[in-house]
Amino acid sequence: MLSQLRDLDLQLLRLFVTVVECGGFSAAQGELGVGQSTISTQMAKLETRLGFRLCERGKAGFRLTPKGEQVLSATRKLFSAIDTFKGEAQGMADKLLGELRIGLSEGLAAEVLEQVAEAIRRFRGRNQAVQIELLTAMPAELERRLLQDQLHLAIGYFSGNQAALDCRPLFRERQVLYCAQGHPLFEGREPSLEELQRADRVHHPYRPTQTREPLQSAISSAQAEQVDGVLTFILSGRHIGYLPKHIALPWLARGRLRALQAEALGFEAQFHLARHRGQRPSDALQALNEDLLAAFAI
Repeated sequence: MLSQLRDLDLQLLRLFVTVVECGGFSAAQGELGVGQSTISTQMAKLETRLGFRLCERGKAGFRLTPKGEQVLSATRKLFSAIDTFKGEAQGMADKLLGELRIGLSEGLAAEVLEQVAEAIRRFRGRNQAVQIELLTAMPAELERRLLQDQLHLAIGYFSGNQAALDCRPLFRERQVLYCAQGHPLFEGREPSLEELQRADRVHHPYRPTQTREPLQSAISSAQAEQVDGVLTFILSGRHIGYLPKHIALPWLARGRLRALQAEALGFEAQFHLARHRGQRPSDALQALNEDLLAAFAI
């Protein structure tokens, strides 16, 4: 009785199909490259494994038993399924599969988004069937999700205090100090450093570069993690604060914002491509990581 299918059984079944297609033991000798006695012995082994006769052979000629007919049909289905599996498995060997969750820092410049889009274009040009999810969040949230393995990659500025994160420098973003129309420092001469230090500045609780900000002021009655919140406080005319240069640009063009000592007090925020060191990267993740670095010319 055949309870387990082994490689030998598959070989015997292939011999059986060949014998049937050739019309008998004698006719199958040339196709199989073995003698009639060997074919007879192999067929006997298969019948022993199955527990019943597959064919009648003798002076009346070769013919299948009813059970032999059923085994022939089942065997052809089996070999067809094996061929399908081999084809699909070969396709999977060369194909990127799975899903990727990518985090983006909020308020990225248009050119940065274009570079991310270029990386996705490159990735979609590969042999792949990958589901990609993009999530936009504050840097602190991106860092938390990376550490909890809720993201595979993230682009943002990070604290640098997490040894579990592998951070690759990607690009720099210019940060400038601004005030808005209605603020006492908006009109007139360039304010002095002492005047700026006395101004009420928007505090960003996460900004990892805060210790490197040229303007250090203890006066702050406003706090915002997101760039939209910082901008809103500044536009109120009651606070000064740092904004990415590309965020402030349209408001500068409308005459609503003023840069404050842009050269002396501006600074560069380093953005990174980060992933969790403890997370084993899939082939798809490695490929997208390569495409992102290529899109940013790294």
